[in-house]
Amino acid sequence: MASLGWSCMTSFLTYETNKSVVVKSWSVGIINRLVQLMIISYFVGYVFLYERAYQEADTAIESSVITKVKGFGKLENNVMDVADYIYPPQVCSATCQSNAVMCFRAKANQSCVFLFKGIITGVCNTSVGTCESEGWCPAEDDSVKIKPMAEFVNFTIYIKNSIRFPLYNVTRGNFPPTIEPKKCIHDRISNSLCPVFRVGDILNQTTHNVTELAEKGGEIGINIEWMCNLDQDVELCLPKYSFTKLDAPFEKSKISKGYNFRFAKYYKTADGTEFRTLHKAYAVRFEVKVTGTARKFSLIPTVINVMAALTSIGMGTILCDIILLNCLKGAQQYKEKKFEEVSEAQIRASLTPSPGSQLSVRRGNNCYSDSGAISISTDY
Repeated sequence: MASLGWSCMTSFLTYETNKSVVVKSWSVGIINRLVQLMIISYFVGYVFLYERAYQEADTAIESSVITKVKGFGKLENNVMDVADYIYPPQVCSATCQSNAVMCFRAKANQSCVFLFKGIITGVCNTSVGTCESEGWCPAEDDSVKIKPMAEFVNFTIYIKNSIRFPLYNVTRGNFPPTIEPKKCIHDRISNSLCPVFRVGDILNQTTHNVTELAEKGGEIGINIEWMCNLDQDVELCLPKYSFTKLDAPFEKSKISKGYNFRFAKYYKTADGTEFRTLHKAYAVRFEVKVTGTARKFSLIPTVINVMAALTSIGMGTILCDIILLNCLKGAQQYKEKKFEEVSEAQIRASLTPSPGSQLSVRRGNNCYSDSGAISISTDY
């Protein structure tokens, strides 16, 4: 037991130092250099092309969005403006533009005969298959068809967006002072910074079927992306706009296709009878989403990424050692050269050699005196 404990202690109290073995092999050398070159190229490209390896990012943006729609159209021979077809007038970052509105005028607290509509009173006619229900009379009739407002594609949407990056205390607006919002229309090529969008242009970019959209309604996403490098002039921190078809997954659905909603207006006659006008609106809903990232030089990510790159270069050595010591012919010889045990007895024997003693520290035939690296040649 004592000898086992002493052996464990001796094994633990040892020191290992690296030994360089120069292997002149085309295959291993090419693999080593290729791996190192790939790692260096990736790091250099990451730093200089994307400019993110040495920057600290702020993604917790504060954003405000206001939308305004302008345009005139005709619905059932009635001229409609913003107050008629935008509902509700202001709701966060969403705007609903009604293209077709069905109106149903009904009395309150009336009993009518319907097929499973309203609150059933229990009075039924089994011969015709109808039951009496209490509610607004007459009830909504989905068979009513109305021609949608065709002019909606020429309406314009003005989006006023301001953001703030709290980490750097930088505030930006989505239109430069050189642009007059009332005199421009957004074009992603010639006028990409203008915040006034024509509805028809948005639909073309989202590949919406305009006719079907006007009849059934739909949902469109307007994405505003701020990608800012604050090491440059803050005036170069500008938004990019893109558009998304949010209701695309439901295009082939037979239930609840498109987008519609209901709202009612109530009034009373002189004799106290209460009426309401129910509106069922098929609309285009625009959802505005704002995302952003601001980056600026920071010493900590720079040091971390540089050290990670330098460490990764050593992966070439690890891979080549695996091939060299396990896969190539003569792997055992490589192991014997790479790993060599030297005891204190050998050191003492080499310093004070005795006649006939065979204990000595041998060096290879081809050595580099400045580094101690042993050179091994292989057939090319």
